[in-house]
Amino acid sequence: MIPSSSQFFEDESFSLRCEEDDGSTGWTLWRTSMEGKMAQCGVDWGRSAGSFCNNSLTARWDTGVYWCESREGATSNSINITVTGGPVILQSPALPVMEGDDVTLHCKSWASNLPAGFYKDGSLIRTEPAGHMTIHRVSKSDEGLYKCHSSSHGESPSSWIIVTEKPTTTAPPPVSGAPPPVSAPPQLVFTLVRHLVVICPYFISTLLMVSLYRHRPTGNKLPVSMATPLHDQAAEILDEDYNDVMEVTTEHQF
Repeated sequence: MIPSSSQFFEDESFSLRCEEDDGSTGWTLWRTSMEGKMAQCGVDWGRSAGSFCNNSLTARWDTGVYWCESREGATSNSINITVTGGPVILQSPALPVMEGDDVTLHCKSWASNLPAGFYKDGSLIRTEPAGHMTIHRVSKSDEGLYKCHSSSHGESPSSWIIVTEKPTTTAPPPVSGAPPPVSAPPQLVFTLVRHLVVICPYFISTLLMVSLYRHRPTGNKLPVSMATPLHDQAAEILDEDYNDVMEVTTEHQF
């Protein structure tokens, strides 16, 4: 529900509107007057126009509690509206304000803003020559009953200002301070793979030659010179690859 203020002069007009933000439909504005009489917009007060209810030429009996109700039975927050025949009103938010927001109060006569003192729960906060006071970054401690007083015009009715807590947000998970695992340098991995690819065939060949030698027929000797170059060549490759691995490993030491 959206009103423009919580206080109005007699013979002023104001409009109320239901905000349909929860999927409910068929909102209707209701009022409970100071006499305790409950009535919906368009019956004993105001004129309905869609989601709006326009109340023109207000009188003091329009003071009361207002709220919205949907066809499904859902209700909005209620607000208090005061209509006064006096010379001074305090323009203040009719709806709750959120923690951290700025709120401006105006002390007004029919003509203009008035130099006035602003009060909270009966205690003077301060006097403002321009007739308006801003509360910066409101908190729950600013919630209370406010009014203003002009030495030349008198005192306004009192109005409650309600402060709601700001919604909390879920904090992101803490970032771990542990450094990411260090992977092996690509050049070292490549060298090791090359080492395995080159050496494995010679190793397998050697095993096969030894196996054939052990199972050779009697009297038929295998020439030793055929097996010897395999061992020498494998040793040379092992020595060469070992040097490559050592060089790469040395380059990546910290």
